[in-house]
Amino acid sequence: MQYSNSRLDSTDVTTGRQLQRILHYSITPCRPLPTLRRSECAIHDVDCDEVYPKIYIGDAASAKNKTYLRLMGITHILNTAEGSRFGQVDTGHSYYRDMSNMRYMGFPMIDQPTTDISRYFYIASKFIENAVNGGGKVLVHCLMGMSRSATCVLAYLMIARQMSAAEAIRTVRMHRDIRPNDGFLQQLADLDNELRRERSFKLY
Repeated sequence: MQYSNSRLDSTDVTTGRQLQRILHYSITPCRPLPTLRRSECAIHDVDCDEVYPKIYIGDAASAKNKTYLRLMGITHILNTAEGSRFGQVDTGHSYYRDMSNMRYMGFPMIDQPTTDISRYFYIASKFIENAVNGGGKVLVHCLMGMSRSATCVLAYLMIARQMSAAEAIRTVRMHRDIRPNDGFLQQLADLDNELRRERSFKLY
């Protein structure tokens, strides 16, 4: 998805390169003493973090470990790497059929800079928002929990929580080491410009 920047001053346009720098210089704090959440991850051999209230980013192992999901009270799962190809996670609605209260959504994406992840930004945001507003907890995952899943959560924070791309990156990086690929960062920059343009219209 490409956006025009005609309503923004040229010095005010967010670029993918700027987001790369922000990602590079915003460091995830060390955890010298494991919290309950991280110790539970170690016990269950998963990699998962709560990056915003009721929103978790995790890897394939966290999505497939039903004991862990029940323990954490996860009610919604967004698989941003759905499929059976290399780098994808082969779960689906049928995988969670024995978890009657689980809500599932899947996007068949691969982690490549050329992947158009922006086509899923608003549907992902709506799914996450429905989970949070309904009193649930949502796990957004891909294979490693670093690029596709992180990008969708960043888009949610920008769309639903009205954060800038920079604010969203810093917020999530306070809790998890994320690494969206360069193409995804550019698409987040485009989204940032579009959202700011839309909000500036409302001021007139």
